[in-house]
Amino acid sequence: MLRQRVLTVAVALPLFLAALFYLPNRWWDAVIAVLILASGNEWSRLARFRTATRVLFLVLLTVGCGMLAVLTNHAVERWIYCASLAFWCVAAPCWLGFKWRAHAVALAIAGIIVLLPTWLALARLQQEPSRLLTMLAVIWIADTAAFFTGKLCGKHKLAAQISPGKTWEGVAGALVAVALYAWLVSLASSVPHNSVMTIMGVFLAMTVLSIAGDLFESWLKRAAGVKDSGNWLPGHGGILDRIDGVTAALPFAALLYAGGSS
Repeated sequence: MLRQRVLTVAVALPLFLAALFYLPNRWWDAVIAVLILASGNEWSRLARFRTATRVLFLVLLTVGCGMLAVLTNHAVERWIYCASLAFWCVAAPCWLGFKWRAHAVALAIAGIIVLLPTWLALARLQQEPSRLLTMLAVIWIADTAAFFTGKLCGKHKLAAQISPGKTWEGVAGALVAVALYAWLVSLASSVPHNSVMTIMGVFLAMTVLSIAGDLFESWLKRAAGVKDSGNWLPGHGGILDRIDGVTAALPFAALLYAGGSS
């Protein structure tokens, strides 16, 4: 399994980086829209939508991405990011705490709130590819550090009934790794001391959100009785399995960037 994961990353990461840095923004938007729609199809599978509901859900996602592609109102964008943040800070913790097995309508609404802000964040942040890569690296580092720390010394389960493999030791490893990454980023950017603490605070908040995204998707899979959201990526599962942390953390980063650049 680990070998498959590494091989998949070795193939997918260079392609992703080439698209990130060399595709014009409109082409990037289209590629990301395809990935979001594939994730939406996986979401439909986890939610067990009937055919008509799945088609309607994917149509709404497509129309939503198209509308956001021509959106130039920064205030509306911030509201979209705020809706995402509210979901991950309020709705998702309650959902997980009570272990809701929601109706298809609730799952469809949740899917729109989760996936559309993710597309918007990926589209807008790609206008400065290095910034987007820096933000995505937070999530990748957190996920990798949590995986290996949990494997090496994980003993205390984080949420045994939702995702038995996740541990508090893994969370600690993710936070430490991301804090170190934030320090290195601050050194590379030669920012003042107070900005170092700001960068670290933002990166650690993104880490916590990415863990929430991971747990939420794990609950959807558990409720659906499946191990992975799909089989697009050998060793990793589906696309939704790879972007679960991104869906929760990246709109938050985009919100901060949108607020700072307005």
